[in-house]
Amino acid sequence: MRMVFGLVLLVGIALAGGAVYLAKDRIAQYQLANARAQEALSQVVPTVSVFVAEGPLKYGQRLTPEDVREVAWPENAIPEGAFTDYAVLFPENTDEPRVVLRAMEKDEAIMALKVTAPGEDTGLTSRLERGKRAFTIKVDVSSGVSGFLRPGDKVDVYWTGRVSINRDTPSTEVTKLIEAGVQLIAVDQSAGGELSEATIARTVTVAVSPQQVAGLAQAQSTGNLSLSLVGAEDDTVASAIEVDQRALLGIAAEEIKAEVAKEKVCTIRTRRGAEVVELPIPCTN
Repeated sequence: MRMVFGLVLLVGIALAGGAVYLAKDRIAQYQLANARAQEALSQVVPTVSVFVAEGPLKYGQRLTPEDVREVAWPENAIPEGAFTDYAVLFPENTDEPRVVLRAMEKDEAIMALKVTAPGEDTGLTSRLERGKRAFTIKVDVSSGVSGFLRPGDKVDVYWTGRVSINRDTPSTEVTKLIEAGVQLIAVDQSAGGELSEATIARTVTVAVSPQQVAGLAQAQSTGNLSLSLVGAEDDTVASAIEVDQRALLGIAAEEIKAEVAKEKVCTIRTRRGAEVVELPIPCTN
């Protein structure tokens, strides 16, 4: 009986020791997994909720809660002016809507410079970038690309007028490219691009530098300006272009050849037998 009791006791001690060993191994594995999880969490970039466009937004469109959604944005890469608070983006104390100032694509962050304040009017100044000025060009059906211009388009500006190389030569009519890839910010009094059909504009407004303003003003007062529409996906820049009537018709410039003065030769006639010959002599005059 004592032998059976001793054997049971030994088996119990062995089982208890095994259980303790297994428990220690499990605890060690748990601690290792926990350490790895903590290390992984320490490498995760903290995020902040930022409101982005649910879909494409156009200039002049009213911004509604259905047009935005909240996403997690890396805290150290939040664009300046982005909205992180719904109550700031859509204040509860006003029913006046915000209006989109610049076209936005899907998932683009909603920023203060891209939308108006609640109830604020969308003025032309909001479309001018830093260092740019608005300048208005008079156009008609021929110079304004038959009414197919829209705000946001880019155009090349050509000047046609008469120039004279010097006082001794008559003036000739020349057409020259003076500005390439100029952006339109308004057509007539419309700064939005939602025109449904071609409209013959009387004026277009472009965004240019102060130096370009001076050049366009001088060109407009001394000749005629024409616009050439640039393709939406065209990233080329037109080079210097100048055409006059001779170049247009392929007429080569006439070269005035100066006549070479012939050397004066003096002679005398003398008779040698039956033959009369002329002998050169120095000219006295």
